[in-house]
Amino acid sequence: MWDQLKAHHEHVKNRRFETLVDADRAEAFSAETSDMRLDYSKTNIDADGLGLLIDLLENAGVGDKRAQMFSGGKINETEGRAVLHTALRNLDGGPVFVDGEDVMPGVLATLERMEKFAATVRDGSFKGQGGKITDVVNIGIGGSDLGPAMGVLALAPYHDGPRCHFVSNVDPADISQVLQGCNPETTLVIVASKTFTTIETMTNARTAMAWMGESVAEPGAQFAALSTAEDKTAAFGIAAERVFGFEDWVGGRYSMWGPIGLSLMIAIGPDAFRAFLRGGQAMDVHFRSAIWRDNMPALLALVGIWHNQICGHATRAVLPYDNNLSRLAAYLQQLEMESNGKGVSMDGADLDGPSGPVVWGEPGTNGQHAFYQLIHQGKRVIPCEFLVAARGHDDALHHQHQLLVANCLAQSEALMKGRDLDEARSKVAGKFEGAELERQARHREFTGNRPSVTITYPQLTPFVLGQIIALYEHRVFVEGVVLGINSYDQWGVELGKELATALQPIVEGAQSVEGKDGSTAALVDFLKRHGV
Repeated sequence: MWDQLKAHHEHVKNRRFETLVDADRAEAFSAETSDMRLDYSKTNIDADGLGLLIDLLENAGVGDKRAQMFSGGKINETEGRAVLHTALRNLDGGPVFVDGEDVMPGVLATLERMEKFAATVRDGSFKGQGGKITDVVNIGIGGSDLGPAMGVLALAPYHDGPRCHFVSNVDPADISQVLQGCNPETTLVIVASKTFTTIETMTNARTAMAWMGESVAEPGAQFAALSTAEDKTAAFGIAAERVFGFEDWVGGRYSMWGPIGLSLMIAIGPDAFRAFLRGGQAMDVHFRSAIWRDNMPALLALVGIWHNQICGHATRAVLPYDNNLSRLAAYLQQLEMESNGKGVSMDGADLDGPSGPVVWGEPGTNGQHAFYQLIHQGKRVIPCEFLVAARGHDDALHHQHQLLVANCLAQSEALMKGRDLDEARSKVAGKFEGAELERQARHREFTGNRPSVTITYPQLTPFVLGQIIALYEHRVFVEGVVLGINSYDQWGVELGKELATALQPIVEGAQSVEGKDGSTAALVDFLKRHGV
């Protein structure tokens, strides 16, 4: 099937897909669910190519693997774990079993505990030692930070709770700058670490505890923990009623639907958080029920496979035309690159080709004045994914939102159409002539024929954010199954952690650099001479 797809690509790769895009194609190469639309008509995928891609998906057993995932099968085979972040948003979808036990009573009980605690923080029933909580500081890293940090910013128009801040980097500048703007007497600190051993998180947590201890008698009383290590949280001084755990079948980068989302729940309230869960659940239902040709996560995955594995485009730009989604690209970097950044298949054999692409991006229109030059006229083709809402949250500035939408649609049109040399000449005719006219025209020529997809929705609400995140989660799942890899482990992050632990006493001067390579030894020497 891979060979057939590559042969098909060879046959169609030089055509102008602009010539394919009419009203019929725009409908045929789009999908909708719950007022969300995915348009992938501005790609070089045609009916034959789509058919081959769907055959690839079916031959890989995506349907069976999907059923296993939702039913609690241990599809994370290298760690022997189920993959059930979907259970965290299964508000009325029936029982889900892991090893014969229905996990839904525990999931819903934890959600209710979160809601009660969030409500007390928001209404002032839970107080700091100086009065009502005014600030929440979430300390985590990776999935314990990127999800809630992205979500809190994305849903800023819905904030009616305390201010929320996020600390992730072990660089002391991060926590120092956050705590400077907070009052220790009215700040709640949430420590997010499943094992309560993550070195960056626990280092920052101890710093926050010391900071608060300088001003209040019981600093632990203003801490909560998102962790399963109740012995460690108790030893840290956090009472059991403020500890919210989650199971090992929820991976870190998939965890914002549960306790890791506590800061988001406090910011927007339990009702809005449930709407966020409902959005994710709605995408789950769509993913499980829609045929492949109408299935948004599957189609988004197949477009990604076409561009990366078949066309050889190594990167993917995520370009939300919504400033509140300015952290979406960073969130998707972890979701996609940590999930599918693998070099071996499930059976341990080397992959024949690349796995996941490099994911990056920034919000429009900022990106237009930064890196779009490379996207439009650079020699590498960079598939783009645009996201835009029909309306913003400030009705008085709707005309400005319309300008934003016009910019978004113009970019995808420009990538597709480009500007040929004759049109470029006409732009400078009368200003130049002869060889200089030709030279100036070449600088204004755009090759076009550059692919993009566009995801549109009415407004960025909690429900819609849930749809978006679940859409990308399932896209990662489909791509992983088709590529034959495990999307739910992350062994690649472990080696650097191990080496950092070994290097710390060397950097501190407690051990010598003997045994280290020459480069590392020289760098340690330089840094120590300059004050490390």
